[in-house]
Amino acid sequence: MLEYPMPSRVFDKVYGGKRLDRDDALELFNSDGLFGVGRAASFVAERLHGKKVYYTRNHHINPTNLCVNRCKFCAFSRSTGQEGAYAMTIDEVLAKLAATSSPFSELHIVGGLHPDWPFSYYLDLLSAIKKQYPRVQIKAFTAVEIDHFTKLSGLGLRGTLAALKARGLDMLPGGGAEIFNADVRARLCPEKIPASRWLEIHEAAHTLGIRTNATMLYGHIETYGDRVDHLLALRELQERTGGFQAFIPLSYQPVYSADIDVTRYPSGLDDLKTIAVSRLVLDNFPHIKAYWIMLGEKICQIALFFGATDIDGTVIEEKIAHSAGAASSGMLTKGEMINLITKAQKEPIERNATYEEVSV
Repeated sequence: MLEYPMPSRVFDKVYGGKRLDRDDALELFNSDGLFGVGRAASFVAERLHGKKVYYTRNHHINPTNLCVNRCKFCAFSRSTGQEGAYAMTIDEVLAKLAATSSPFSELHIVGGLHPDWPFSYYLDLLSAIKKQYPRVQIKAFTAVEIDHFTKLSGLGLRGTLAALKARGLDMLPGGGAEIFNADVRARLCPEKIPASRWLEIHEAAHTLGIRTNATMLYGHIETYGDRVDHLLALRELQERTGGFQAFIPLSYQPVYSADIDVTRYPSGLDDLKTIAVSRLVLDNFPHIKAYWIMLGEKICQIALFFGATDIDGTVIEEKIAHSAGAASSGMLTKGEMINLITKAQKEPIERNATYEEVSV
């Protein structure tokens, strides 16, 4: 079954360097030819980057899990006074970073939409981190958080982003995209910003010189058509701005998430096919990332044969996916990442947040 061939028409377009359309992408998702799709995606990845696979030494910080939203798939968020709720002061964030023994070049900051913190908290947080770690790049705040900040700041979208950039924000992560389909979004995360606002925020960031990533949460109640439409919307925005660096498919973690009447859960085969199809459809994205936190280390390694050219980083501390039941490790060392890549007969390349090569 896994070797059932793709339609020759799609093969011809891939190997001829032609852009795939919606029907092509749906054929790939519906095809039983996993290995054929993987080989095509690997061909595209090697055409772009050769044998290179990127990783980074990064640190995740989630300053608070207090959140005014209640997304049904989220097992991380809490309400004020609820057991397990927390909110870190800036000094506590700095102390946590100072206690880290592993060096890092990228700091990844995302959290809940705190009901009481003013915009000045986030500005002061960026300033304090940049003062303490001037050479560390800060990748922080999802589009959902940015939308929340615009309501706090009164500066409008561009003014809010410009203020954050002036204090040390280097780029935005890709979180909060989930699935763009409005009906699915209404069932998963009705309080979250609509897809149009997510895209608007990333476009505004790109026009200000702030590069971003993009994500897609899959394997819950969406259809293949919803996935394809999500990818095409991202490809269209990238065509206009060129501001996306990487696309990260996020495999739904069902263990501790709320019941949303999920009809299927993502399997390893679905993970690999989604990465491969993403590589083939997103022909203007530099990288497809196999996020080992959600995939697990072994599927992540196999994904390097299905079009992925980035595995993220050391992470050091991750709470959001693990709150939902992710079974991966809490962190990887630099040596473990190099081993994972080299055992796949790929060339490990250490990068910073903006994909400048640090060392080989």
